[in-house]
Amino acid sequence: MADERIALVTGANKGIGAAIAEGLAAQGLSVVVAARDAARGAETARRIGAQAVMLDVTDDASVTAAAKEVRDRFGRLDVLVNNAGISGGRSQAPGAVDLGTIRTIFETNLYGVIRVTEAFLPLLRAGTDARIINVSSGTGSLAWMTDPSHGFAVRGSMAGYPVSKTALNMLTVQYARALSGDGITVNAIAPGACATDFSAALGITLERTAAQGAAVVIDLATGTARPTASFLSDEGEVPW
Repeated sequence: MADERIALVTGANKGIGAAIAEGLAAQGLSVVVAARDAARGAETARRIGAQAVMLDVTDDASVTAAAKEVRDRFGRLDVLVNNAGISGGRSQAPGAVDLGTIRTIFETNLYGVIRVTEAFLPLLRAGTDARIINVSSGTGSLAWMTDPSHGFAVRGSMAGYPVSKTALNMLTVQYARALSGDGITVNAIAPGACATDFSAALGITLERTAAQGAAVVIDLATGTARPTASFLSDEGEVPW
């Protein structure tokens, strides 16, 4: 156990999160599947040879309990993947915004990341070559959204999901700056749109698989390169 790297992935019972957890387990890491649906999390963990913990990123008590459980099991954490996120559905068009929907999106996609990262920081500081990876989105890129030649610039506008990911990108930079002295790297990744329940909720049909989207996270978590304060995809750096 002392030589194994310990990784926790939030929202890991399905979709890209499950693919990330499976890929990390295949690389020899001891993986904790964190999911708010305890039964589905346990099922995924059994399937990929991992462990499971119940964790709802929107609930303080749940996150605190999960951090204690990981501390009791392992005493440290080497990789934290903040993957849990929601699309928020369709009530996000500027001019017809449901403010409750926006709050719900931010509670998971931004505040949830803060809540989890703060709770697990003591374990990451006790880890080796610790890495935090925040699953963002290319839709959070201001450069892409304002480039008339980019596909994102011609899509319908949304006041929730992409805004939450732009905020997550800035949060990534702030944590990277704050934790540089601890030797903890913090990066955001754009996995690309994949065929998951997440995209289905937005009415989008895709061919790219969750495993393809997960590959950049697995490489960042296990590779020798140690960038920090970066926004990355499987094609390289994404413009902020």
